Amino acid sequence: IQAAWNLKTRALTEMVYVDEIDMDQEGIAEMILDENAIAQVARPGTSLKLPGTGQGGGPSPAVRPVTQSGRPITGFVRPSTQSGRPSTMEQAIRTPRTALTARPITSASGGYVRLGTASMLTNPDGPFINLSRLNLTKYAQKPKLAKALFEYIFHHENDVKNALDLAALATEHAQFKDWWWKVQIGKCYYRLGLYREAEKQFKSALKQQDMVDTILYLAKVYLRLDQPVTALNLFKQGLDRFPGEVTLICGIARIYEEMNNISSAAEYYKDVLKQDNTHVEAIACIGSNHFYSDQPEIALRFYRRLLQMGVYNCQLFNNLGLCCFYAQQYDMTLSSFERALFLAENEEEAADVWYNLGHVAVGIGDLNLAYQCFKLTLVNNNDYAEAYNNLAVLEMRKGHTEQARALLQTASSLAPHMYEPHFNVAILSEKVGDLQRSYTAAQKSEEAFPGHVDTQQLIKQLKEHFAML
Repeated sequence: IQAAWNLKTRALTEMVYVDEIDMDQEGIAEMILDENAIAQVARPGTSLKLPGTGQGGGPSPAVRPVTQSGRPITGFVRPSTQSGRPSTMEQAIRTPRTALTARPITSASGGYVRLGTASMLTNPDGPFINLSRLNLTKYAQKPKLAKALFEYIFHHENDVKNALDLAALATEHAQFKDWWWKVQIGKCYYRLGLYREAEKQFKSALKQQDMVDTILYLAKVYLRLDQPVTALNLFKQGLDRFPGEVTLICGIARIYEEMNNISSAAEYYKDVLKQDNTHVEAIACIGSNHFYSDQPEIALRFYRRLLQMGVYNCQLFNNLGLCCFYAQQYDMTLSSFERALFLAENEEEAADVWYNLGHVAVGIGDLNLAYQCFKLTLVNNNDYAEAYNNLAVLEMRKGHTEQARALLQTASSLAPHMYEPHFNVAILSEKVGDLQRSYTAAQKSEEAFPGHVDTQQLIKQLKEHFAML
C-alpha cells in the first residue's frame, strides 16, 4: 500500500442526498426478498454511507480537509479511503479518470491481478493454461495440485467463475471438512457481490479453524454491507482470541476513522505502535491527526520517525515542509519542499507541492510568489479546484472581479462539494449588488458545510435586505 499523506490546508465536503423513490408493489417485494439490501436510512453511528452520523462528530471541514465522500483525510491512502471514489453513478461518470482518482467501473476487476504473478506471462503459442479445456473434477480430487491451480485461476487469470467451480468440487471431495476451501469459496462469492453467501462460508471456516485472515475477510464483507458496528465487534472478538494482533487493531482504527470518530481511531493507532513501532500507516495517521489538531511540532516528530525508518518519497517531504513551516522552523521548510519536488513521480504530486508552497507564500505575505505557485499548480494539474479558488481570492484583492468570478465558477464546477467557492461567489456578488446570485451561492455553501458561521451570517443579512425590499 502506498503511503500518501496529503497535509493540505484545504477543506472539501460533500453531502449525499437520497431522492425519494416511488416504488410499486413489485419493487417493495423485491427489496424484501433481497438479502443484500440495506436500510435506506441508518441509525446514527451505524453507517459508513452517512459520514455525518459518526459518534465523534468528526472535525470541522474548515479545520481538516475532507474527501469527496465527506470523511476527513486519513493521512494514509488506502483503497477504501481514496478521495476520488465516487459515491453515486452520476458522480462516477463525471469524475475525471486519472491515476489518483476513480478507476472506470468496467476495469475495476483488473486491479486484482497481483504484481507477483507478472512473471506468468502468456506464451506466443497460446495461454499458459487453457482453462476451457480443464477437467476441473479430475483436478479437484488432487488436493495439493487443486490448491495451486485455484491460486493461478483466481489471482492470475482473474476467472472467478471457474475458480468457484473448482473450489466447490474440491470442498465436496474433502467432505466439507477443509476450512481453506471454504475461505476460497467465500472470496469468490465476495468478488461476485454475493455478500451473504460469503458471510456463511467465512463463518463456517472460522468454526473449523480460527484464523486472522478469515476474520479480516469476514470484516470486509460486513463493511461492504455497511455494518461497521458488526465489523468492530468481530475485530474485538478476534482480539480476545489473538491478543495484540496488529492487523485486527489497525482494522478497528480504520473503521473508527471512516465513522469520523477520530479520537478513538488515534487511540487504537497508538495501540498498534505499542505492538509494532515501525507501522507506517499508524505513524502517518497519528502525525496527520496532530497536525490538524494544531500540534505541528508533535506531527514533525512522527514524520521524522518515518524518515529514520527509510521512507523516502514526495509525500513525506511535503508534510515535513508543512510541519516545519507551521512549527516556525523556517530554515527547513523550503529545502523540504525542494526535495519533495525532486521526488515527485507524477504531475499530480508536483501540483500538491506547488499548492502547499503557495500557502507558505501567503503565510509570509508574498502574494506575487503565491500567485505564481498556484499558477504552477494548475500547469501540473488543470483540475485542481482549490488552486482555482485561491487564485480567485488573489484576483479579488487586485480588484479583478470578472476574472475572480470565472475562476470561482471553475472551482465550483470541478468540486461542487467544496463550500469555499460558493461562499466566495456569495461575498463577491453581495459586494457588487447582485443579491439574488449571492443568496443562491450562500445556500449552496450552507448545503456543503452547514456549520459555517460566516455563511449563516451572510444569509441572515441577505434575508434582512429582502425583507426591507
